[in-house]
Amino acid sequence: MKAQVLTTPAPVDTQPLQLTDIPRPVPAAGQILVKVHACGVCHTDLHVVEGELPNPRLPIIPGHQIVGTVAELGECTSRFSIGTRVGIPWLHEACGQCSYCRRGLENLCEFARFTGYTAHGGYAEYVTAPEVFAVSLPDTFSDTEVAPLLCAGNVGYRSLKLSEVQPGERLGLYGFGASAHICLQIARYWNCEVYVFTRNPDHQRHALELGAVWAGQAQDEQPQKLDRAIIFAPAGWIVPLALGHLRKAGTLCINAIHMSSIPAFSYSLLWDERTVRSVANATRQDAEEFLPLAARIPIRTEVQTFPLEDANRALLMVKHSQIADAAVLTVLP
Repeated sequence: MKAQVLTTPAPVDTQPLQLTDIPRPVPAAGQILVKVHACGVCHTDLHVVEGELPNPRLPIIPGHQIVGTVAELGECTSRFSIGTRVGIPWLHEACGQCSYCRRGLENLCEFARFTGYTAHGGYAEYVTAPEVFAVSLPDTFSDTEVAPLLCAGNVGYRSLKLSEVQPGERLGLYGFGASAHICLQIARYWNCEVYVFTRNPDHQRHALELGAVWAGQAQDEQPQKLDRAIIFAPAGWIVPLALGHLRKAGTLCINAIHMSSIPAFSYSLLWDERTVRSVANATRQDAEEFLPLAARIPIRTEVQTFPLEDANRALLMVKHSQIADAAVLTVLP
């Protein structure tokens, strides 16, 4: 099969992914083999490829927003049948036994493996995954439409949950990539007022088109204090600014797997019971809640597609914010 393989992390403009012919994987007991139709291109993939995340499994096939059909069943599998369409998200598997798993926090599992980082991902024609960590997909979305929902949507939904945003509240979104686009649509469905902070004028205009009540840069002062805020941009300097935009007892969530250092800031920004919390991965429960919600709204993503051989170019465009909503690799028909 053909796969984009990363042997040595390097800047994406050096084209570190190599399109290679490798043997098709064989599913072990409890696993399914999935014929990949589409795979979303995520900022996390960029962090893996450029070496910003530590200790990847090398060589590694990136990609963790995988949509495909079950091509083969390993022993001891019964959940899906051959030909069923499934999604494979970032959380490849968790142990189910550690204290975090027992608390319902499998996203924090001490022994978790992650698709496209410590387990091979979907920049390939086929991939294996534990069947219990594959997810069922709504029929209302095409392969390329649903791919970004498996990470940008799923983790974005968890960010909204952890922010504790309530219907009708004011929500700030910092950065306007694929995840923020989806969060904006969910928040509008919940009748929230959404304020978008992004330096890109085109993204500001697009946010207003999607229903944001205000759009500007992180350094700008929005008309009213925010109840909740989520940072998607991997820029630590935004944290003090975002805290300054929050009301008393407001919550700031940081949805970034990699982030630059957060500068020192005055305690007065945290005073008055403001909360700062990070968002790490997502659980199967998040996906089970989010995907039916996405179909009801329905979530719409503006997808730019690339053939598998153009994975480096897709990542480069993601790096330079040249994708309107989401980039998706198309693999096999």
